[in-house]
Amino acid sequence: MESTITTQATAKMEAKAPLLNSTLKMFMFAMVIANIAYFMYLGLLPLYLKELNASVAQIGLFFTISQIIPLALQILGGWLSDTLGRLRSIAIGSIAGVFSYVGLLLAPSWQWVLVGTSLGGVTYSLVAPSFGAFIAEQSSEDNRARVFGITETIFMVVAVLGPPLGGWLAGAYGFKFMFLCAGLLYLVATLIRVSMARSASKTKQDADPERLSLSGLRNNLRAMTVLLLAGGVMTWILITDGVRDVFNAMSFNLEPLYLDEIGGLTLQQIGLLSSVFGICNMLTNIPAGWLADKKGERVAIALGYVLHFSGIVTFIYATSFWGYALAWAQYGVGVGLMSPAYNSLTSKAVPEKYRGTAYGLIGSSLGLFSLPAPAIGAQLWERVSPRFPFQLMAGVAAFTVVPVWLKFKLPDKKEETAPQTG
Repeated sequence: MESTITTQATAKMEAKAPLLNSTLKMFMFAMVIANIAYFMYLGLLPLYLKELNASVAQIGLFFTISQIIPLALQILGGWLSDTLGRLRSIAIGSIAGVFSYVGLLLAPSWQWVLVGTSLGGVTYSLVAPSFGAFIAEQSSEDNRARVFGITETIFMVVAVLGPPLGGWLAGAYGFKFMFLCAGLLYLVATLIRVSMARSASKTKQDADPERLSLSGLRNNLRAMTVLLLAGGVMTWILITDGVRDVFNAMSFNLEPLYLDEIGGLTLQQIGLLSSVFGICNMLTNIPAGWLADKKGERVAIALGYVLHFSGIVTFIYATSFWGYALAWAQYGVGVGLMSPAYNSLTSKAVPEKYRGTAYGLIGSSLGLFSLPAPAIGAQLWERVSPRFPFQLMAGVAAFTVVPVWLKFKLPDKKEETAPQTG
């Protein structure tokens, strides 16, 4: 009787507890500040390279080369996250990020911009695997997709504020001044992250750091390789996301050039499109998390791919700013449907102690697939037509709905335990 009452009281307390605790709120605040700085220049970087006299083929080559460091280091970053702790790994990566903005600001030619993006690749390799793993650890399986939905809604503030701010600063004062402002903003985020990591080490909020060793890295990689090649959910996440990433990399970095040369949009209008994406994404993330928790992750992901397909078709045939805005709105809703569900599904399919390695290994695998894609997309732009890379992406988005619906199902827990008990 007493145990029943205690269980009911605990359940009520969990029901009343906020989905985001104070640590997660501060974590997201720093993440938003850091990524407002990043989004200030992300969509404008191809135009910055063009201003530094880079051709379309050279821009494609630039983005291919810039993927090498994240590709090489994400697995290591995920292992460091599992071994040292999420907040420590993020703090170390953020310090490298501060120097990346110095490289972007001082670059005299498009080739030297690679120095800044290379340091940024180190930052991404350390921060990205820890991001999803830390959020998963701050939630339970019953509400995980909703927590991811809320955090990603908060995160998408960066897409609403960053691009128009960057477009306005670059258009009014030049790219160098914009990079200076972005770098100062990122420095503030880094100070917050370092402070959180130091506080966590004192209060034991983060994982206790383990000894770094090659055997530990080998054990983590061996476990994750088995999961990725076993033919289950993780295998199909790798396959479908890998194919999508290849074709997306062919076209994504060419979008600003397309909007500039063919769409005839200004820097400010290109920045506003990212805000349209961010607003629609923010409006979608929370209901998408609820949908994934209640109806299953595959429902939200499949709907997301349908919206992604329709957005690309709208983009190809748009002739005005409002047509492109409609396409970006569909992108925003599509990604808003997919992202919480993808993160929730991945975290459930992987043991907690390997989550950082899982996110890093998936990111590296996808990067390996898509490494030559930007250069290939630039060649298709010049040799076939500017629309062709986007048409390929539309076909991939439509086709991916089928394996998502058939394969993105976690085995029932009773089915998992049955062979063990038998």
